[in-house]
Amino acid sequence: MRNVLADSALDQLFRTARTYNAFGGEVSDATLHQLYDLLKFGPTEANTTPARIVFVKSPEAKAKLGPALSEGNHGKTMAAPVVAIVGYDMRFFDKLPVLFPHTDAKAWFEHREQDNLAWVAMRSSALQTAYLILAARSLGLDCGPMTGFDNAKVDAAFFAGTSIRSNILVNLGVGDPASIFPRSPRLGFDEACRIE
Repeated sequence: MRNVLADSALDQLFRTARTYNAFGGEVSDATLHQLYDLLKFGPTEANTTPARIVFVKSPEAKAKLGPALSEGNHGKTMAAPVVAIVGYDMRFFDKLPVLFPHTDAKAWFEHREQDNLAWVAMRSSALQTAYLILAARSLGLDCGPMTGFDNAKVDAAFFAGTSIRSNILVNLGVGDPASIFPRSPRLGFDEACRIE
């Protein structure tokens, strides 16, 4: 068994980490590269790694994103130093000869119905979003993941003419503690789990 992380690390990743509604600070391009270099190692179904990420930083990119946001998410997202648009590539299987080279995994997916492919791609890109959040927290950033946006507008603004579809947005920066509510309850082990 490997060493257990120190309590301070577990606090930063899980116990005291929160979803913030206001952000400040700056996030460098180098930090975004570090973030991706961590999250890319998280497992996905057959190593499909369907997530494709646009890190929205510039005023021009935020202007493109703004009209797609719900009213409750607009202000905080426009003010965040970075917004990660996590999408999924519907043609993720084209990369499988490289990503899963020990067998012909491309054949497992390339002839499936679009709805089935979307399910596979969304499921694994959601996993990758969770890894993004953990990677960001491990690098000292705070996060605000959300799904309150118009996917069709985001796709038209950022993924037009591609096989990529948007899934989840994650605001990134230094969270303002005044922007969070008291932590909501969580289910206890006996309510959510069983050991057989």
